[in-house]
Amino acid sequence: MTERFPELPEAKESISFKPTRTNGLERLKQFVGRTGRHYTSTRNYDFGTGRRSNVSGLSPWLRHRLITEKEVLTRVLASHNSNAAEKFVQEVFWRTYFKGWLEQRPSVWALYQRDLLSFCKRLENDQGLEIRFNDAVNGNTGIDCFDHWVRELVATGYLHNHARMWFASIWIFTLRIPWQLGADFFLRHLLDGDPASNTLSWRWVGGLHTKGKNYLARADNIARYTEGRFQPRGLAKSAEPLTEPVDHPLIPLSSPHMPTDSPYLLLLTEDDLSGDCIVPTSPAAVIGLLATHGRSPNPIGHVVQDFATGAMSSALENHGKIAKPADAWSGPLIDAARNAGVTTIATAYAPVGPSRSRMDRAEPLLRDAGLSLNRVMRPYDAMTWPHARAGFFGLRKKIPSLLGEMNLATQKRP
Repeated sequence: MTERFPELPEAKESISFKPTRTNGLERLKQFVGRTGRHYTSTRNYDFGTGRRSNVSGLSPWLRHRLITEKEVLTRVLASHNSNAAEKFVQEVFWRTYFKGWLEQRPSVWALYQRDLLSFCKRLENDQGLEIRFNDAVNGNTGIDCFDHWVRELVATGYLHNHARMWFASIWIFTLRIPWQLGADFFLRHLLDGDPASNTLSWRWVGGLHTKGKNYLARADNIARYTEGRFQPRGLAKSAEPLTEPVDHPLIPLSSPHMPTDSPYLLLLTEDDLSGDCIVPTSPAAVIGLLATHGRSPNPIGHVVQDFATGAMSSALENHGKIAKPADAWSGPLIDAARNAGVTTIATAYAPVGPSRSRMDRAEPLLRDAGLSLNRVMRPYDAMTWPHARAGFFGLRKKIPSLLGEMNLATQKRP
């Protein structure tokens, strides 16, 4: 028998993912009152696209930092006792954990990209894999929940977190498709597609992140937490965790740069669209560069492209422009700096991913042109990332002290 959750509000609520800071703040205001007991009790339920009152849906705005983690934590802890909002606060820090963990093990991202290209090539020569893959990405597997989530993802750019776990598990262990192709499918279609959260979540499901411990989707669990909307058949009953023949060394975090006090060109990327928060003085000029197409060797979903472009446009409104998409960022940056009459370019520190790769390739050419690239790390990242060295527990136990350092521990309500 399917368990029905008795406290779900009758009113239906979908989430409007408009790519503006204003819209993100509106969603935060709408949801902040539910980040206590309501969220704790209902967060694991996937009620469908029209019933999202149990989850915040803030991840697309956080992914692009149209709103920031500290802003979310500040508003939540101004409304709730920290114990009541504990589960929601931990979810915010899970995103932080994945960012910090991958930042200290960038070889995971490099290996994923290499393997992805290899499996894309293999699709051309392995007919069995090609058939399974095409059935999966077109929602033709015959597994009711999975096929629904494919259509939902492509159409909306969003999936409930629990659905993402089930999806990844079915992809890996039931459909027997390489996890890299699934992670790529998510990155191409998720509004909040993030190199760290996405890659490491897929690895966690497969048993690579927490070695030897995989996540196996169960039909009864899916039926329960979707309130009987789905009754999947044919799911794998058992599966061995994935393994890999390499270790990923821990490398030191980069030292954060201080905000510049020289006239500068501000570079906005899709990783951080709140440039005024990292450099308090006004820039001489602003330029935006997108690396959305760098997420994958395969086509990016139009929903993702439209959101990223719209988010950048809203951030640059009235004082900047988006440069034409380019793999090489050095040319647009050199031209923009010369037009602005500055020799310094300031940008928010880009974590491991497409934007970071383009910056790394551009920096030597910028130096040759007499320009310095100042990558300013947010205090929140500099404070939290060092604690993401191993499992999440290492960061979780530091949450109270980290909130104290951010002067949030005292912002409690009974």
